[in-house]
Amino acid sequence: MYNHPKTTIPDDPASGNERLELMKIVPYPHPALRTKADAVAMIDQEIQTLAQEMVELMYEHEGLGLAAPQVAVGKRLIVMNFAGDEEEKDQEFIAINPVIMEMKGAIEEREGCLSFPGLYAKVRRYRQVKVQAYNLKGELYEMTCTDLAARVWQHEIDHLDGVLFIDKLGLVAKLSTKKAIEEFQEDFDKALSRGEYPADITPKL
Repeated sequence: MYNHPKTTIPDDPASGNERLELMKIVPYPHPALRTKADAVAMIDQEIQTLAQEMVELMYEHEGLGLAAPQVAVGKRLIVMNFAGDEEEKDQEFIAINPVIMEMKGAIEEREGCLSFPGLYAKVRRYRQVKVQAYNLKGELYEMTCTDLAARVWQHEIDHLDGVLFIDKLGLVAKLSTKKAIEEFQEDFDKALSRGEYPADITPKL
């Protein structure tokens, strides 16, 4: 049984912090990707701005989904477009405090991640999921998805728990991606030494 976090909207929806600083997708192995995100307690202006900037960033990088930890924000918020096309607004969803209620079947398909640019591998996931989440109006909605849409939901919700798609690889896939993952680590270490990330790079809450 799943307990869905309660989310509220303030009386003044315009309240909250000023516009977030320019965000970017953090690469593996940034610590934010391994930190379990906190539930969103209130949908204020900061959360609304965060969601909109994440949507724009997702399209800029031609992604199907993006989770707040991928922009170093420790909140349970994801944005998705199952078609990967900003013209298809009916395929665009914002999910606050999403929860998977039911899972059925299994399928193994090729998968990638915006925090691992250029890396793809086959990942086994549930074929069908039923999920619940809040939208930006604070309304709870439910959706049952199969195949690609179900995969996107699972991938992005995993991010909220600090779980990455490389954690779900089989032995063969782990061996074939080992070198690429080591290179991500090396590139990140070099970026740290160049001062591209602050000394304290824990996710913002």
